[in-house]
Amino acid sequence: MGKYDISRFESSLSDMGITLEGEAYDRFMQYYELLTEWNKVMNLTAITEYDEVVTKHFVDSLSIVKGMDISETVSQGLEGSKGPQAKNGLKVIDIGTGAGFPGIPLKIAFPELEITLLDSLNKRIGFLNTVIEELGLKGIEALHGRAEDYAKKGQLRESFDLCVSRAVANLSTLSEYCLPYVRVGGKFIAYKAEKTSEEISAAENAVSELGGRIEKCEEFTLPGTDLYRTLVVIEKIKATPGKYPRKAGTPSKEPL
Repeated sequence: MGKYDISRFESSLSDMGITLEGEAYDRFMQYYELLTEWNKVMNLTAITEYDEVVTKHFVDSLSIVKGMDISETVSQGLEGSKGPQAKNGLKVIDIGTGAGFPGIPLKIAFPELEITLLDSLNKRIGFLNTVIEELGLKGIEALHGRAEDYAKKGQLRESFDLCVSRAVANLSTLSEYCLPYVRVGGKFIAYKAEKTSEEISAAENAVSELGGRIEKCEEFTLPGTDLYRTLVVIEKIKATPGKYPRKAGTPSKEPL
């Protein structure tokens, strides 16, 4: 870790109420090195400069604490949580994880989370598995496939306490990909990089149709920057109708 200045990283996390052990920072630096090394041979991220990766990927991923108290939720179990997930750690799925954001930073910072990373590009899964192995992370897996497929009955449907996504899609489309994975009483949190009031209004019917309710929108800037962010927190209040998600490509071409 010695060759990296982590003071800004520590300060940004402190602003968000997050304290990490030194080992966690070592893992973040190792992750950074793997990301930039693999990025030379495959397209993982356009952001490679150290300070920018820390802010726009690591801090951004952990900014979920602005919309949900992860530590408290882990210790208490989500409201209405039943069965093993209440005791064994929050079950989280990251849809369209790409290079592992926000799922891997969440796992490093909150190791008690049980995390599934889902991405449709197999080359990225190879990278994610390398990160998981090199960082010695436990209770995390990377799956190759489309969100529409794993959400089918008998797969991973309605089996997670929390679904997160930084994927670039409008909220109606993203909700159709993500809400089917969330159990009733769980939450879906969408990371957005811009003001989203119109997008949220447009998505209300879709969210309701999919069994969700928009609980709140947290708007803020990332610590020490003028980078604007919104977290859209959606509560799952009833089961998603079996016809959703529709077949591959439809949710993006014809949003609900």
